[in-house]
Amino acid sequence: MINPPDIVTRFETLAIAQGFHVEHFGQIAGCPLVALTKPAHAARPHIYLSAGIHGDEPAPPLALLRLLERGFFDQRATWYICPLLNPTGFPRGLRENADGVDLNRDYRHLNSAEIAAHVRWLKQRPGFDLSLCLHEDWEATGTYLYELNPTQRPSLAEPIIAAIAKNYPIDLAPTIDGRPAQGGIIRPDDDPAKRELWPEAIYLRAHHTTLSYTIETPSGHPLEERISAQCLAVETALSGLVL
Repeated sequence: MINPPDIVTRFETLAIAQGFHVEHFGQIAGCPLVALTKPAHAARPHIYLSAGIHGDEPAPPLALLRLLERGFFDQRATWYICPLLNPTGFPRGLRENADGVDLNRDYRHLNSAEIAAHVRWLKQRPGFDLSLCLHEDWEATGTYLYELNPTQRPSLAEPIIAAIAKNYPIDLAPTIDGRPAQGGIIRPDDDPAKRELWPEAIYLRAHHTTLSYTIETPSGHPLEERISAQCLAVETALSGLVL
């Protein structure tokens, strides 16, 4: 469904036409690791988005592509987008990369070439006012999210879930992925020192942002539903962001 070189080319073509700076911060199996950056002309929030870190989760990169096609990434923010972090996972339809590494557990030890390159790129960026990591979950019955908000900034979690719930199911289980949840929202212990293996969101919370959301759509639901729910999450987050 996703051919990494083809979709990266589509991202680059659209991004350049819309005034983004396109940067290759690495290359894996002949496919570039690409970052898209677009500064705002005035003081605006800095927003980071990532997708495609698991090769069996197609909706997140396709959602970012759809938002790009719509011209969503305008002057309301300075944008930093990494749309496809695991180019060797998608041809195989696997969560891990070609070496069997779950890239979303490698942000502390940096054993993979993909995440080592990504972290080098991230270290050259300023702080983010908001980060959004887009994911899918094959065990979920509906969309849910993780919130990392260590300084208790105004939460976007409830507005995001409410917007999605108008059209798509929410996972209302009291325990999701082994963690307590309420109304599709998980607020885990986010102390990086307590984690041996860091997902991207924990690395971002440790070094780059005080407000981070991981959006999880249910892999068993229709692809179009999942893409639309991911788009809604991003749109609602931007509209509700208070600095």
